[in-house]
Amino acid sequence: MDMYCFPIFILLFLFPFSKSDDQLAQGKPLSAGDILISKDGVFALGFFSPANSSKSLYVGIWFYNIPESSRAIVWVANRDNPATTASPATLAISVKSDLVLSDSEGHTLWMTKNNITADEDARASAVLLDTGNLVLRSPNGTVIWQSFDHPTDTILPGMRFLLSYKGRVMGRLVAWKGPDDPSVGDFSFGLDPDLDMQMVTWHGDKLYCRISVWNGASVSGGTYPGNSSSVVYQTIVNTGDRFYLMYSVSDDSPYARIMLDYTGTMRLLTWNSYSSSWIATSERPSGGYGVYASCGLFGYSDFTGPTPTCQCLDGFEPDPMNSSRGCRRVEALKCGSKNHFLRLSGMKVPDRFLHIRNRSFDQCAAECSRNCSCTAYAYANLSSAGTLGDQTRCLVWTGELVDTWKTNNYGENLYIRLGDSPAAVQKNSNLVKIVPPVVACLLLLTCIAIVLKSGVRRKKEIKKTLMLRYLSASSDLGGKNSDFPVVSFEDIVAATDNFSDSNMLGMGGFGKVYKGILEGDKEVAIKRLGSGSGQGIEEFRNEVTLIAKLQHRNLVRLLSCCIHDDEKLLIYEYMPNKSLDSFLFDSTRKDVLDWLTRFKIIKGVARGLLYLHQDSRLTIIHRDLKASNILLDKEMSPKISDFGMARIFGGKQQQGNTIRVVGT
Repeated sequence: MDMYCFPIFILLFLFPFSKSDDQLAQGKPLSAGDILISKDGVFALGFFSPANSSKSLYVGIWFYNIPESSRAIVWVANRDNPATTASPATLAISVKSDLVLSDSEGHTLWMTKNNITADEDARASAVLLDTGNLVLRSPNGTVIWQSFDHPTDTILPGMRFLLSYKGRVMGRLVAWKGPDDPSVGDFSFGLDPDLDMQMVTWHGDKLYCRISVWNGASVSGGTYPGNSSSVVYQTIVNTGDRFYLMYSVSDDSPYARIMLDYTGTMRLLTWNSYSSSWIATSERPSGGYGVYASCGLFGYSDFTGPTPTCQCLDGFEPDPMNSSRGCRRVEALKCGSKNHFLRLSGMKVPDRFLHIRNRSFDQCAAECSRNCSCTAYAYANLSSAGTLGDQTRCLVWTGELVDTWKTNNYGENLYIRLGDSPAAVQKNSNLVKIVPPVVACLLLLTCIAIVLKSGVRRKKEIKKTLMLRYLSASSDLGGKNSDFPVVSFEDIVAATDNFSDSNMLGMGGFGKVYKGILEGDKEVAIKRLGSGSGQGIEEFRNEVTLIAKLQHRNLVRLLSCCIHDDEKLLIYEYMPNKSLDSFLFDSTRKDVLDWLTRFKIIKGVARGLLYLHQDSRLTIIHRDLKASNILLDKEMSPKISDFGMARIFGGKQQQGNTIRVVGT
């Protein structure tokens, strides 16, 4: 069971459900045991009781078509005034077109306020939508009230969470008092009335966590990853009069919600159908990091790693005298001395900023540079984002910097002021003392490395000479093959990532073929002959000495080879489309071979055979020609490969005998 749906509150429905419509009409109240279900069964509205208080009744909305144990309450009507089982309550539409929750004794426990008097024939109705919004409509369809305008602790996709209206702070999310107590809690979320560009959470009247800082654009947004199949979009909109926050999800995404829980943590939760649980894909604060000023002065909460940590801003170090204060400057600032500004990217800007309007970037930088007490600035050009008036946003800070974050999801450039002091000169003088001995050590190590490398190169040359002597022992060709390149076994191991299965192209009776990268970026195919291979030592030597002398566009090129102890390896040019049989005998790929492509392959194979039989310096019979030995390059041109079974004929020889059965 998932902790984010708070299993300690379990929905306790007291009676069998007797209503499952999505609408509530006048004269047909909703009672305990009744339930409204949205059209597609996404949400439900009804009465519920927390696990610790089965006698208290609340009207709420929850996710319906997920397992009951994980159904999350997303809205509560009468959170501070519960009904009781001793005095059953009903939810009804009044003659004034208000939703009213009242008990059996006539006490009003909760109601909407519309101040509309309806005619007898003009009856309002309420409908629960698949967005989770409970909408009260007049007879002509006008929305006169909706639950999305009065959220409790949750923001749902599509909800416009109104932060301010005509400069006055409006909406707030208010957390539950406890995991099983829906009443108003101690934590709340909304717009900071002192700095109306940032959204924060409070613990009572104390600032608890700054969630984000608005960049000033009329429409701005960002994306946050959900689970493997969802993306959540955040949008902040300023229309001049209204300033609101919205979340939306990508098509076919699982359910998602933003919730302020009773501990003061804002969580982005997405539904995982595999584990049947809610997964927190983002949360602030996290493990204590992100709590206001938790990393002290000139420190920041770093959320870019697997776990959040406290770090010092560049140019600062932990304060050894008082670690709880955060960080201190490495070099003190002095008014009149030369200072410079360091750019830090991906930062959530600190608190306590001054917003200066109508400034260019250079003017914003100059504003801070000429003020000795200015410690940092940040700038945003909003001309492309759209604004209502001023197209710039210049923020400056004086004194200490507090409550800064670094995150992968959003952030901006923060320019902090650092000093150039005698300490920097002392640092340079220390470098002068340190550098010469270090350079001397490096030179000594370089000399040793050169000697060792020469020894390794010498060993490779000896090994190459031995291999070439062995290969030149072919009775068919005779002479030396000294120009043929040889690759070391170590280079082949590195090129194939130690013959990793992920690099294997195929296998057969001869062994396995791997893809490798040699000489930096050269793709090759490496045939590793197995100990039980149908190709023995003679076939290996035969293939090397034969193909090394053959040059034709329809014959695969042998680039090099390697013999290492019992290992025998051949390095060919890489054929990205592998072999012909991988198309002919694969029902999903054979359609690639239309008639023109097939005819092109037929002609290419014929040209290759004609070269082997008549036009090459040696008359060669392949003896193992089959689809798996026809390789295809990126243009689907064929190349004959695998000459281990090939036989050399004399110039006038017309037939020959073999002492064993080989090939196809």
